[in-house]
Amino acid sequence: MKTIKRILIANRGEIAARIIRTCKEIGIETVAVYSKEDTDSQHVLLADKAVCIGPAPAHLSYLNVGVIIEVAKANQVDAIHPGYGFLAENAGFVEKCEEAGIIFIGPTADNMNLMGNKIAARITAKRAGVPVIEGTEGSLEDTASLSEDELDFPLLIKASAGGGGKGMRIVNNINEMKAAIQEAKKEADAAFGDSSVYIERYIKNARHVEVQVLADSHGNVVHLGERDCSVQRRHQKLIEETPCIFIPNEMKKKIYKDAIKLCKETDYTNAGTIEFLVDMDRNAHYFIEMNTRIQVEHPVTEMVTGIDIVKEQISIGEGKSLSVKQSDISFAGHSIESRVNAEDPDNSFFPSPGLIDKFIVPSGLGIRVDTFCYSGYKIPPYYDSLIGKVIVVGKDREEAINKLRATLSTFVISGIKTTIPLHMKILENRDFIEGNFNTKWLEEAFAESNEKVSVN
Repeated sequence: MKTIKRILIANRGEIAARIIRTCKEIGIETVAVYSKEDTDSQHVLLADKAVCIGPAPAHLSYLNVGVIIEVAKANQVDAIHPGYGFLAENAGFVEKCEEAGIIFIGPTADNMNLMGNKIAARITAKRAGVPVIEGTEGSLEDTASLSEDELDFPLLIKASAGGGGKGMRIVNNINEMKAAIQEAKKEADAAFGDSSVYIERYIKNARHVEVQVLADSHGNVVHLGERDCSVQRRHQKLIEETPCIFIPNEMKKKIYKDAIKLCKETDYTNAGTIEFLVDMDRNAHYFIEMNTRIQVEHPVTEMVTGIDIVKEQISIGEGKSLSVKQSDISFAGHSIESRVNAEDPDNSFFPSPGLIDKFIVPSGLGIRVDTFCYSGYKIPPYYDSLIGKVIVVGKDREEAINKLRATLSTFVISGIKTTIPLHMKILENRDFIEGNFNTKWLEEAFAESNEKVSVN
């Protein structure tokens, strides 16, 4: 068991700033790494020390394993926290940390190889008796071995690595297959350095429900409830909430049980998220993947449980037991998160990097804003467009929706376009308010001519 006194954060943006806040709270020094383009980013300003690791392109900076390890050694850090994205689910990076005697705050390389890779995760889930969607057993290299008679369209091509909707394509017939596979492989390789993809049956009108888990190296595993992440655009989550009002308690218990079962099957450690699809008739749930890292949407879980997931990650990394048992965990209220992106929803979500003139963050009881931006900050064009997350908690879903709507209306961002107007329309939409939505709802609610959400 080793006490962590200094952590290098191998990431950028809001997640890096968020990790730094917890480190400061528990008295841990932080070392930030940044690209030249991120010199003025908030995580650089907040960390105890910051080191430039290269030019803007991620493969020359945030994905440069050798440089990051060298910086970690030079600054005598005890551990590295990867956040999400970039190297967060890279088993090779975990092994390099271990070789350097540095704690990786996350699961083991074996965990990642089993569950971070979606193909291996499907095989593992089937072995554990957890239901999965029918699909190919291994990586798909080309269409030569595929017969139209054997394929049940529509199908979903998925990258075996990473997440965030990258490397995913819906295919409706055999004629679309070849181009879709090549596009998915190219996008996956650029995002994760792994071009492998596979195919599974596409379930229409499903709900995306995930379970947050924590597991230590002593065999203890707990779940922190579920999140409904069904409001998506092109497989990218826009709004997440907990609890999920769609599924009954008996199904929730089954999903929790399967999530815990998978963790125990793989001797999983640290934080993770088990993702499921639930059909619209609530007849079945299917395991789709596990995110072997902290999630973008983890704050909604923190808001209803009062558990700091990053703090637990660090403690687990030190070799300690979980600070809570399942019987200790309770859920209070309803929490919703809105992801704010620098995009123009009235112009096909075209990216909107540039100088922020004004950035006034809302505050109040039950309101949390995770961001790395500020007035006068220039958003670079090289990275993910997420600039902040607005999270609220209310006594019930109605209060949470009203609070999030009021909070977004007082979030002042000028100089760039953001998705806040879109979120306001979603929160006023009757289907959303009544809970009548699925993973394709948002796209289908858009008018093709102007891609604006209709408000009924």
